[in-house]
Amino acid sequence: MKHVLEELENRRTAAKAGGGKARMERQHAKGKLTARERLELLLDENSFEEYDMFVEHQCTDFGMENNKVPGDGVVTGQGMINGRLVYVFAKDFTVMGGSLSLAHAQKICKVQDMALKNGAPIIGLFDSGGARIQEGVDALGGYAEVFQRNVLASGVIPQISVIMGPCAGGDVYSPAMTDFIFMVRDTSYLYVTGPDVVKTVTNEIVTHEQLGGASMHGKISGVVEGSFENDFEALVQIRRLIDFLPSSNREKPPTRPSFEDTERVDYSLDSLIPDNPNTPYDMKELLQKIADEGDLFEIMPEFGANIITAFGRLEGRTVGFVANQPMVLAGVLDIDASKKAARFVRFCDAFDIALVTLVDVPGFLPGTKQESGGLIKHGAKLLFAYAEATVPKVTVITRKAYGGAYDVMASKHLRGDINYAWPTAEIAVMGAKGAVEIIFRAEASDPDKIASRTKEYEDNFANPFIAARRGYIDDVIMPHSTRKRIIRSLRTLKNKQLTNPWKKHDNIPL
Repeated sequence: MKHVLEELENRRTAAKAGGGKARMERQHAKGKLTARERLELLLDENSFEEYDMFVEHQCTDFGMENNKVPGDGVVTGQGMINGRLVYVFAKDFTVMGGSLSLAHAQKICKVQDMALKNGAPIIGLFDSGGARIQEGVDALGGYAEVFQRNVLASGVIPQISVIMGPCAGGDVYSPAMTDFIFMVRDTSYLYVTGPDVVKTVTNEIVTHEQLGGASMHGKISGVVEGSFENDFEALVQIRRLIDFLPSSNREKPPTRPSFEDTERVDYSLDSLIPDNPNTPYDMKELLQKIADEGDLFEIMPEFGANIITAFGRLEGRTVGFVANQPMVLAGVLDIDASKKAARFVRFCDAFDIALVTLVDVPGFLPGTKQESGGLIKHGAKLLFAYAEATVPKVTVITRKAYGGAYDVMASKHLRGDINYAWPTAEIAVMGAKGAVEIIFRAEASDPDKIASRTKEYEDNFANPFIAARRGYIDDVIMPHSTRKRIIRSLRTLKNKQLTNPWKKHDNIPL
C-alpha cells in the first residue's frame, strides 16, 4: 500500500505547485501572494479543507489536451474564520492566468451550492484574465452557472469578493452581484474590457489604473466597498468583516463580549454641535463615541462621503450605522450617497441587522447635474429601502432634518421604531432664511420685517419640540446619553416582529 500512498502524496504536491515555481516567483515579484498563500492567511490555521484538487479541464481544441494542470486554475474548499464556517474559492493566476473553463466554473459552483445549503458565507478571491478563450461557449456557460448561483444566494448568505489581481470580462459580473467587493491598490484591476480593447474600439488611450483601478472604483464609480494597501491587509480586514456578519439569514447577527459600560455617558457630546448652524462637525466622532470600543468597519468610505455607512456593535451585538456627514457637502443627500446608503440598508435588513440612523441633513442636493443624473429615482432608492426594512430602526436627529430628506432618513413615518432628537435638532421643510424669503416675498424689501419673520420661523421650527408634540419624535434626549438610550431601545426591540405584505418580490426603483 505504500506506493499508493506515495502516489497520492506526489499528486497532491503536483496540484499544490500550480503553474510552477517560476510563475509563483513572478506573482511574488508583482507584490502578490499565490492563491494558496492567500487562503492560508484568510482562514484559521489548519482549518482549510480543499475540494476538487485533482479536477482537470476536458478541452481538446487548440492543443489544450496537452496543457492540463490539476485544479484547473482555482482552489476551492471550506475553512474557518475565528471558528465560524466559510466557503472559499481563490483563482490561481499561475495556471493559465486564472482563466475560467467549464471545469473551473463547476468547482466554484460546487462550493456555492454547499454554502447556500449549509448557511455559511462564501468568499471569492479573484485574480484572473477572464474566460478561457479556447473553450468558447463552454466557458461562457460556466460563467452563467456561477451568476445564477450568485442571484439565488443573494440575501440568504453573505457573499464577499476580493479583487487581488486583474479581473476582466465575465469575471467582473459575479463580484458585481455579491454583497461586498474589495480591491487591492496598485495590483488589482476590475473592468469589462481592458485598455487594448478600449483603444481598438474607441481610440481612447487609458491605463489599467484609470480604467479599473481601486482608486477609480472606490471614489468615482462606487463599484467597490473599499480598498486595501496589499494582500495581507485585505485578508486580515475580510476576517474582521466576517466577525460582524451572521452566517446566513437563518441566524441572528453575532455577538461578542463587550467590556464597555452600557450606561456610559459622554459629556463631550454636549458640545459637539457648533453654535453656528452652518459650521460642520465630524459625525464619525459621534459614531466612535456610541459604538462599543469605538470599533467601526466602514463601508465605501471614499464614495458618497457625505453619508457614512458602517458596521459596529452595541452591547456586543452587530448594528448597521447610517449617518449624514456634515464635513462633506454639509451632509446633503445626492445620487451617490442615496445609492450607497440604500444598498447598505437593504443588506442590513436582509440579514436582520438593526439600523441606527444619525441625522443631520439639509435636504437633497439641487442642480442640473443631479436632476439629469436621476436624483429622483436614486433618492427614492434610499426611501424605499428604509420603508421596506422590518429590522429594528432607531433614529437620532442631531441637528438639521430638512425637507424630504427628513422623511427619507428613517423617520417615524417610515416605520421608525424609536426616534430621538437632540435639543439642537431643527425639523422643517427648509432653513429659516429660504423659507421666509418664499413665505414673505412681499416683505423682502424691508430688512427689519424679514429679520423679525426669520426669528419667528426659527422659534417655531429651529427646535425638535413641534415634532415631539405630534409624536413624530419619541423623546428629546441629552447628547451625552445617546449611547445609553440607543442601547436601551435596541433591547426592547430585540424580539420585534413586523412583516410586509406577501409579494413575489418588490420593484425597487433601479
